[in-house]
Amino acid sequence: MKVNLLVAMCLAGHLFYSQEEKHLKDLKMLTHGGDNAEAYFSFDGKHASFQSNNKKWDLKCDQIFNLDIANAEKDSTYKPNMISNGKGRTTCSYFLKDNKHILFASTFKGGDDCPAVVEIKGKYLWAVYKTFDIYVADLKGNISKQLTNTDGYDAEATVSPKGDKIVFTSDRSGDLELWTMDVDGKNQKQITFGLGYDGGAFFSPDGKKIVFRASRPTEEMEVKEYKELLAQGLVAPTSMELYTCNVDGSNLKQVTHLGKANWAPFFHPGGKKIIFSSNHHSKKGYDFQLFMVNEDGTDLEQITNQSVFNAFPMFSPDGKKLIFSSNRNNGGTRDTNLFIADWAD
Repeated sequence: MKVNLLVAMCLAGHLFYSQEEKHLKDLKMLTHGGDNAEAYFSFDGKHASFQSNNKKWDLKCDQIFNLDIANAEKDSTYKPNMISNGKGRTTCSYFLKDNKHILFASTFKGGDDCPAVVEIKGKYLWAVYKTFDIYVADLKGNISKQLTNTDGYDAEATVSPKGDKIVFTSDRSGDLELWTMDVDGKNQKQITFGLGYDGGAFFSPDGKKIVFRASRPTEEMEVKEYKELLAQGLVAPTSMELYTCNVDGSNLKQVTHLGKANWAPFFHPGGKKIIFSSNHHSKKGYDFQLFMVNEDGTDLEQITNQSVFNAFPMFSPDGKKLIFSSNRNNGGTRDTNLFIADWAD
């Protein structure tokens, strides 16, 4: 067996290492069961907010948790504190700069139960529930503010490194577009206007740019299908590319032209590269690996190659660590867990 195919795993210490994933050092598993995703660092790098549906925690659908990273690294039985109220479905959490508050989207005002999952045979779909609004809670789960209150989908919010702005996705204008607002919810402003699903946006390290993923249907049948699905509160996220723009929406540029689904982008700490998840290379469709590319779309590099799902990468504020979701080491189940690694350029 060639050396570059050897993978060492130490289950006791939750340590995983592969010479093929050269940028990831001292890889550690942070969660153990269920679907755990969208883990994003606090501004001090000590915690991460994330969503989980771990049935061992008596969850019926995704709720928001605050992960103490040091505790999670050393204790596989560690259970993080739940931030959301356990009602409805939640998604897309993010710390505010004070490290004492977490914003997230929830459907709980639309009902205590998890909203129904709509399925259409033969299609992979995401639901964009009309009852999602964006809230801020303290670390004990007390909601301190409701940031959006429109009739429609408001979610996918993230915070600028400066701590002053929030970018989020809303369909209040009739399409799924990016909007910005101040951290107190004021000055809500639409910044993208192209037909298609604009979402999963993050700020550049200097807070001046935004990277996001978008579908851009152009053919008549594509446009028709997109509009019909959106009317049902659904999107088909199978054709998406990465884009950047200034915070005010100006200077819009398409970064990737890879085909299939390119999503979950995040700026490298240097501000000139973007890490993201993609299945463009896959013949079977469901094989998502992390890639990195220059912001002008050049020098594409594959970062992961273990398992068939790797997504939601985020660099720590100091740029030294990467946290992401992966279904590696799940014992043959469908579990997706959180992993953290030291980043090596």
